[in-house]
Amino acid sequence: MNSKNPIYQKSNSSNLQVLYEDNHLIVVNKRVGDLVQGDKTGDSPLSDIVKQYLKEKYNKPGNVFLGVVHRLDRPTSGIVLFAKTSKALTRLNKLFAIGDTQKTYWAIVKNLPEPQAATLTHWLVRNPKQNKSYAHKKEVPNSKKAILSYGVLKKLDSYYLLEIDLKTGRHHQIRAQLAAIGCPIKGDLKYGDKRSNIDGGIHLHARSLQLGHPVGNEQLNFEANPPNEPLWNACS
Repeated sequence: MNSKNPIYQKSNSSNLQVLYEDNHLIVVNKRVGDLVQGDKTGDSPLSDIVKQYLKEKYNKPGNVFLGVVHRLDRPTSGIVLFAKTSKALTRLNKLFAIGDTQKTYWAIVKNLPEPQAATLTHWLVRNPKQNKSYAHKKEVPNSKKAILSYGVLKKLDSYYLLEIDLKTGRHHQIRAQLAAIGCPIKGDLKYGDKRSNIDGGIHLHARSLQLGHPVGNEQLNFEANPPNEPLWNACS
């Protein structure tokens, strides 16, 4: 596997996994390799795939509105929420900006973290040329504070399943912070793992998302199953 140019499976509107939809929101389970938003690769982003899905489902002749609220790294999988209306987009952007959401991730690592449950605080510096963030124990110039809590959820044959509650939303935060404590995520060559995964992805999954509905009053709780592959299946 060429770590610089992984060959991802292509998603389309027919294999889209929709977890929830109403008049204002649509929530999908992103596959490994899906871009949330378009980039220089020119590959079709998940936002366009969801637009096509809505266009086909509702037989819409014109353009479909879809607002990107948050992002996941391309090699990760899991919950991505989109806004179907401008009102929902404005309110969701505010919820995410003030941190009024609860995001839980699963990560599979080779090394057992010590302690087995903790809160990590680092200061991250992003290097745009490398598309990588570096974690520092103390504040340094141009750094942003990053906080997460983790715990060992399950011991597998040769790996450990961690559950992570994200307190801040920094670039490559979970990947950089786990690497900083000697626990790079399986398949994550960029952050120190020794071998790539066959699908070009990493074993990091956005497992659940909780937030208040941006237009209604109800509390929403979404959960996404990890990819159907042997190591993730061993976690169930």
